[in-house]
Amino acid sequence: MKQILLFGAGKSATSLIRYLVHLTATRQWQLVVAESSLALAESKLKNAPYTRAVELRVENEEARTALIQQADIVISLLPPALHYQIALSCLAAGKHLLTASYVDPALHALEQQISDSGLLFLCEMGLDPGIDHMSAMQMISAIRANGGQIQSFHSHTGGLVAPESDDNPWHYKISWNPRNVVLAGSAGAQYLENGKIVTVPYEHLFSSTGEITLPATGPLSWYPNRDSLSYIPVYGLKEADTFIRTTLRYPVYCQAWKAIVSAGLTDDRQPLAGALTYAAWSESILPHTDDVNRPLFEWLGLFDNTPIPSTARSSADVLQYLLETRLAMSPQDRDMIVMQHEITYKRSGRSRTEKSTLIVKGEDSSHTAMARTVGLPLGIAARLILEGRIGLTGLHIPILPEIYDPVLHELEQLGIRFTHTTE
Repeated sequence: MKQILLFGAGKSATSLIRYLVHLTATRQWQLVVAESSLALAESKLKNAPYTRAVELRVENEEARTALIQQADIVISLLPPALHYQIALSCLAAGKHLLTASYVDPALHALEQQISDSGLLFLCEMGLDPGIDHMSAMQMISAIRANGGQIQSFHSHTGGLVAPESDDNPWHYKISWNPRNVVLAGSAGAQYLENGKIVTVPYEHLFSSTGEITLPATGPLSWYPNRDSLSYIPVYGLKEADTFIRTTLRYPVYCQAWKAIVSAGLTDDRQPLAGALTYAAWSESILPHTDDVNRPLFEWLGLFDNTPIPSTARSSADVLQYLLETRLAMSPQDRDMIVMQHEITYKRSGRSRTEKSTLIVKGEDSSHTAMARTVGLPLGIAARLILEGRIGLTGLHIPILPEIYDPVLHELEQLGIRFTHTTE
């Protein structure tokens, strides 16, 4: 009996667990979900056959290694900083590993060991990164197969609130890790535009925006996402003079978040001094407040004369608490994933632009579009590996047709499909 071991049962795991529960029941495989909160894992599994919940703190090396040794494949949906410990145990036990997170330097340092072991460590297998890589590479391959020479590449992705659940001035609700929302963009960004490298520091990131308009959303703002430059060789687009990967938000969100960053309210390093009210804590934002962003700050509670949480140790903690409480999804709220690739290329002397657009809506606040698009690629890949349909070894992200063709095909069967236009 094959066994799939999943670490983590949080927000992003809901759809993955539902997929794996069905998969293991039909194949008579076993699913084990390891989570620091046993109750959380049990609530997701609902006593389904061929499943087992295990209470585990991943830092417990002995217990972690024992679980991994029993598995055929391991999936980690834990915070990225914890993947390295799991990776070491997978190497020691000779087990494949899947994650939805970016490949960090620590994991890169294991690349030779992973290759020598004959294992597959497949990372960046979620939404962004993940579905964006797969769909973009499929587009690029098709354009080149038809003789196109790519000139520019834009890839936009956003986790938004669905229009029917949009009832606050931020036009945003929390559908994924709120800490990641607080710290989004904190490393700044780099990208290529018209042949020139553009470097944007964090404090200017939310004013370095562009815009796209879709029928389902109206105007959306984008801001540059991390280091686009590192993906130019990965995508094989050295001939392109523009290459940028971005994050989508509604315009007013970017305007207000620019002020929050400028005021230092996302800082997670400096300790808070003394007991504070929200109004006292957020005083630094007053010079950045105007008629446009004030309603957003008031909705978030920045000017309330009530004490901040006693557990808060930094500004980032305070802001995270406000996001979790003031921008929370109600049980029946629906979120929405929007992704669009825009590729301009030349063929037979004529310039063309191809756009590929994905819009996915969630079912409710538990079965979100975010959870579906992050979790399902992992589940599909796990099945394909266990069935011997992906035979790669080494450290990979999903930019090879052996991975993206079958995964994208099954995602289409599950309702996650792109529409294409050419101008």
